[in-house]
Amino acid sequence: MNGQRYKAILFDLDGTLTDPQIGITRSVAYALKRFGIFVDDIETLIPFIGPPLPNSFKKYYQFNDNKARQAVVHFRERFAEKGLLENRMYSSVPEFLDSLHSVGKKLVLATSKATVFAQRILDHFDIGKYFHFVAGSNYDLTRIEKSEIIEYAMSHVQGYLPEEIVMVGDHVDDILGAYKNRIDSIAVFYGYGKRLDLERASPTHSVCSVEELKMLLAT
Repeated sequence: MNGQRYKAILFDLDGTLTDPQIGITRSVAYALKRFGIFVDDIETLIPFIGPPLPNSFKKYYQFNDNKARQAVVHFRERFAEKGLLENRMYSSVPEFLDSLHSVGKKLVLATSKATVFAQRILDHFDIGKYFHFVAGSNYDLTRIEKSEIIEYAMSHVQGYLPEEIVMVGDHVDDILGAYKNRIDSIAVFYGYGKRLDLERASPTHSVCSVEELKMLLAT
């Protein structure tokens, strides 16, 4: 396994750099409550971590387009105030990012989370300084699909060959989005994506911990 050739590294956020479970699941439960839907076990909402929120409200609660958009509005009511910081960074992530940045790797965040929220999280954990650019979804719920976000992120690392760019993420959408954009991918198994789904998507590489990821990408 040789990841040293990668000069531009696109990172997912939730489940890859940080563990957002509490903030996201509580905010989803809050949104559902606004529709009279009460969730006794918020761990059942873990599948909401990663994919675009409108898609998940449609998939798991059969909301139509308008209802899904309104659910996101309710989600943000709580998330912007509390949920955003009900979050923790995975161990050794700051040191890992610093090591990549210090040897000239171009780091870009590529997340389905709204850019404004992603930037606040990076600033809160003091890791925004390592990123060349933050590519998230638009607040108006456009550019929410991961393949679109990866394409947008790649437009900000021009000058690199496709084989010099890699996408790192914990969800199958990260792997399929990378494939659609003809770049390599690294699946991380320590996040919230299902390992079997990730393996079936045939990532270029896979790791089970941040330490393994660091070893793969180390120069």
